[in-house]
Amino acid sequence: MAEFEADDPEDYISPKGTPLAEDLAFCLLGGYGVKMELNRAAWEHLYGAGIFSADPVPSRREIEDLLSMPLLVEGRQHRYRYPRQRADRLHVALNAIRDRPPETDDPIVFRRQLMELPGIGPKTASWIVRNWLGSDEVAILDIHVLRAGELMGLFPAKYRLPKDYEALEKKFLEFARAIQVRASLLDAIMWRDMRILFG
Repeated sequence: MAEFEADDPEDYISPKGTPLAEDLAFCLLGGYGVKMELNRAAWEHLYGAGIFSADPVPSRREIEDLLSMPLLVEGRQHRYRYPRQRADRLHVALNAIRDRPPETDDPIVFRRQLMELPGIGPKTASWIVRNWLGSDEVAILDIHVLRAGELMGLFPAKYRLPKDYEALEKKFLEFARAIQVRASLLDAIMWRDMRILFG
């Protein structure tokens, strides 16, 4: 599992050979209402317990119990916000990719297949595709990137996520090509800077 490092925006693509289960789990544990630091702590806790490599996939209850334990984040104990919901989603997703591995040759097909899983919308699916393939054919659009795009006039204020994801992504990818910057680098920088500014 690789993550975005603040001092090197390009250093967040998973090393080749990283198990898909690890990337999928990291992205499923993150998202709305979960700060990156807590996301990382929850992932590391499950990784240490062998959840991603266990055969068979651990039960929903086993995963929920682990996510319900206090997690150490920056020297303080925190509770993970959605232990039951994310345990359910992880259990289903880990079984699904084991039983029916998605096609990973085409980033768009890969994303579409990921979005068939419970709890995986276009942003989370794009995040998994980006981590796994390093693809510039998708964009990871969350509230931070949306806000940055609105401030710079790239996105109309009326657009909303996830409803307008495809339209926003098209504009974003066209903009990245126009300024000759990799989309993967551009959305990472925008995410980082807006997160620093607005938390």
